Amino acid sequence: MDELRRKGLEKMNEVYSWEMPNIEGDAFFDLTVDHLFGSIWTRPGLSMRDKRLMTLAVVTALGEQGLAEIQVNAALANGELTEEELKEMAIFLTQYVGFPRGAGLNGVVGKVAGKRKKAAETGAAEDKRANVNSAVKMSTGKTLDDE
Repeated sequence: MDELRRKGLEKMNEVYSWEMPNIEGDAFFDLTVDHLFGSIWTRPGLSMRDKRLMTLAVVTALGEQGLAEIQVNAALANGELTEEELKEMAIFLTQYVGFPRGAGLNGVVGKVAGKRKKAAETGAAEDKRANVNSAVKMSTGKTLDDE
């Protein structure tokens, strides 16, 4: 594994609080890990929280609730934003992106926070592999277990 890939995977796993393995032979994965996480997310000048806020604003504006769910879960897992701050973000963004998209983010926040609270109450650990599989499936149509 070259240095850019190692750096990209390390940053991706930090950003999402995952354990993403290296996936060989997938051009989309290569671009995502090497460029987005190896070159862009590692740039100085903005904090992880700043980058998360911008990413959440963009995916909300685009109506991408699946991506919003991944971002909200990561923001909560990494302690970058609280549930209350995320709900305020939904209220604020609604004024700019419209009710359906703002409500979508608000619903995602409630869903993710509810899952996290339920897991905490039952003592269940976060299923990082399920989180990774969800993201991989979103971008490739497959899971890590598919052959």
